[in-house]
Amino acid sequence: MAERKATVSRNTLETQITVTVNLDGSGLAKFDTGVPFLDHMMDQIARHGMMDLEVDAKGDNHIDDHHTVEDIGITLGQAVAKAVGDKKGILRYGHAYVPLDEALSRVVVDFSGRPGLEFHVPFTRAAIGAFDVDLFHEFFQGFVNHANVTLHVDNLRGVNSHHQAETVFKAFGRALRMALSADPAMAGITPSTKGVL
Repeated sequence: MAERKATVSRNTLETQITVTVNLDGSGLAKFDTGVPFLDHMMDQIARHGMMDLEVDAKGDNHIDDHHTVEDIGITLGQAVAKAVGDKKGILRYGHAYVPLDEALSRVVVDFSGRPGLEFHVPFTRAAIGAFDVDLFHEFFQGFVNHANVTLHVDNLRGVNSHHQAETVFKAFGRALRMALSADPAMAGITPSTKGVL
């Protein structure tokens, strides 16, 4: 499989963002976004997705974090799509369940070439610290639209909003890791069942 790396920049009236991704990395992450809780969540994508991820963003955070978060999702989606290329050799589908104490989330992804998002996370409060939890939907919608993937995100249970968010992002990273792998063992596919996909 060819080297799967990409750097994408997005410049708008509200934001200037550069994302660099190495899909075959080791989980290294570097962020400078002005949105600390999103940085913490994207670190989960890198570590659990075993990809190297660097995000540099300047946005109109003095108004709120909406444009920055959404545009990071968009730019990350573009970078992943560019790094994946023609998608030859990948498993295409990925899924993961991740618990954290009382919280449990499931994420399923399909590198289908068709954008679609089902996001069902009943956060128990409106903000985690200063972070508006509504922005997570904007992040994933931006990613989906520009990576051209189908993504189902379900928080199955949880009381602590931080735990809910963290299980979602860890599961997202692990689902990406499976879908982008060329190794059937990542999906529990034995030689006798490989052709059934």
